[in-house]
Amino acid sequence: MKFVKKLAGQTAIYGLSSVIGRLLNYLLVPIYTRYFMPEEYGVVTEIYAYVAFFVVLLTYGLETAFFRFSNNKYEAKKVYSTALVSLMFSSFTFVCTLFFFAPSISVLMGYGIETRFVYWFAIILGIDAISSISFAKLRNEEKAITFATVQMVNIIVNIGLNVYFIVYQRLGIEYIFVSNLIASVITLLLLTPEMLRSKFTFDRKIWYKMMVYALPLLIAGLAGMTNETIDRVLLKHMLPNPETASFELGLYGAFYKLSIIMILFVQTFRFAAEPFFFAQHQKKESRQVYADIMKYFIIVMIVIFLTVIIFYDFAISFLGQAYHDERGFLVVSLLLLANLFLGVFYNLSIWYKLIEKTIYGAYLAIFGAIITLVLNTVLIPKIGFVGCAWATLVCYFGMSLLSYFLSKKHFFIPYQTHRIILYLIVMLGIYFFVATAHLNILINSLFLLGFIIFAYLLEKPKKA
Repeated sequence: MKFVKKLAGQTAIYGLSSVIGRLLNYLLVPIYTRYFMPEEYGVVTEIYAYVAFFVVLLTYGLETAFFRFSNNKYEAKKVYSTALVSLMFSSFTFVCTLFFFAPSISVLMGYGIETRFVYWFAIILGIDAISSISFAKLRNEEKAITFATVQMVNIIVNIGLNVYFIVYQRLGIEYIFVSNLIASVITLLLLTPEMLRSKFTFDRKIWYKMMVYALPLLIAGLAGMTNETIDRVLLKHMLPNPETASFELGLYGAFYKLSIIMILFVQTFRFAAEPFFFAQHQKKESRQVYADIMKYFIIVMIVIFLTVIIFYDFAISFLGQAYHDERGFLVVSLLLLANLFLGVFYNLSIWYKLIEKTIYGAYLAIFGAIITLVLNTVLIPKIGFVGCAWATLVCYFGMSLLSYFLSKKHFFIPYQTHRIILYLIVMLGIYFFVATAHLNILINSLFLLGFIIFAYLLEKPKKA
């Protein structure tokens, strides 16, 4: 139990910066939705979908490889230096390539995007890729406070500049990207002292082993980004009415933001969990620890899900009248549930990372990507962005289920499956009642409180 408490403590510190930062960032949504029409916001939604994909490509699994090999027989400083040099070289090459092809890229993307926008994004992506390994080093050394501080500075700068440019200066949507660029540069400067402690040595032997381990994770990451972002790319091109495509994309992007609390917790948990899991691997009770963490993780995710559903009307009021749509409640519900299973999948995925069979991560992600592509292709022309949400849910549920059965075969962890299923059934029961009974928030909140008490009574340590 003490290991669970340690992980919870680390997650809380990471979460402090993420929660505060994301909540502040969340407040930008009503600014965007009031100062820009859905058609304009749709542009931002699609562009950042591409950015997320390229971030995965440029880090090519080295973060996870760093955690694995830093807790292995190799010297942590040498592993970090090798990874840092590798990312610096690849990021520089990428930025130069994008600069060269920037005019052609701007034409292909459309929207009247100017070449300078491509320059900005090239630099943002390069900086974020280089910064990622230093953030990983801070996590590995359990310097959660330093990690959180740098992240908070990035978020505050980004938000502050957004408010200044858009609200006070009344400048165009491109200044969302300018704010991001300035924040990324400042983050890199803050991480520079951490980088300068490295001797910038490059060990080919270590790099080769890391790449063998990381490349399947790259494939998994790219397929994972396909799962997360392809719906926003396809939506624009597959809707029956092209004239409303950008409008619909903007709506979907705004609804996606309402599921941010669930995504936030999953990301926060990953910051703390990945190095923690590797550190526990050699300990006798590690598998039971992994099982306990899964159970408590799901309980927290259910509480978040029910909270957002119960207070949905309050959350939707932030978006503005132009973004009120009867499909919103269902879409947000599906996305929240999808991200719950994404979190489950992240927990489950530790098995193939620990036994160095990362190729299974690639297989699972490709499996999910196929589901995503097929379902989006079938559903978008029929039910629009509601189909995107259904595709996301089926994808992550399928990946979780398959990973669970594979883990039973290759690296058995004694998950309390029956207890977890019971919690999920209770959650769905409360959800359907809240969705159909249309009671007031106070009464609905009692159901949330009831679930918390129910879980507490079941998990309460039994007296000897």
